[in-house]
Amino acid sequence: MQIWVLMVSLIFMAVIAYFFVATIKAVDGEDAVDPNDRRGKLIWGMLIAGIVITTASLWSWPHAVSDESEAIVVNATGAQWSWDIDNEELPLGKPVVFNVHTEDVTHGLGVVDETGRLLFQAQAIPGYVNKVEYVFSKAGEYRVICMEYCGLAHHDMTTEFTVGEQ
Repeated sequence: MQIWVLMVSLIFMAVIAYFFVATIKAVDGEDAVDPNDRRGKLIWGMLIAGIVITTASLWSWPHAVSDESEAIVVNATGAQWSWDIDNEELPLGKPVVFNVHTEDVTHGLGVVDETGRLLFQAQAIPGYVNKVEYVFSKAGEYRVICMEYCGLAHHDMTTEFTVGEQ
C-alpha cells in the first residue's frame, strides 16, 4: 500500500504543478515560465521540494505491519462494553500484530503500560479489521482501554494481558 500512496501523491503533485504553470502562462503570456524568472524558479523549487518531502516521509510507512508469519497475532474484538483478546500472554521483544475489530459500534483500542502511558492505539470499526504492530520492550502487565466513547459503561471497557520472557 505504501508505494500506491506515494505514487498517488506524486501524480497529484504533478497535476497541481501543471495547473500552476498553465495559470501563469494564461495570465502573463507564453514566456511566463522562463527558468530565469523568480516565479518560475519558485514553482519548480516548490515542486522539487514537494517530491522530496513526499518521498522521504512515505518511504518508511509508519504503520507498516510485518508478515503475520513472523509475528504473534492477537485478535482483539471490541463489544459494548468489553474487549475480547485471544492471547493474554505475549512475548518480549518480538513483533505482535493486533487485529482490531468490533461487533457493534466504533471503539478505540488503546494499550497502556503499568504507568498509564499510552503505547499505541487503533480504531475498531464495524465490518473492518485494522492491524497495528508493536514490539514490547519491557515485561509486565499491560491494559487495553477503549479510547472512543461507546456508551454508558465505556469507562469499564478494559482488559489486561501480560508480556514476559517466553
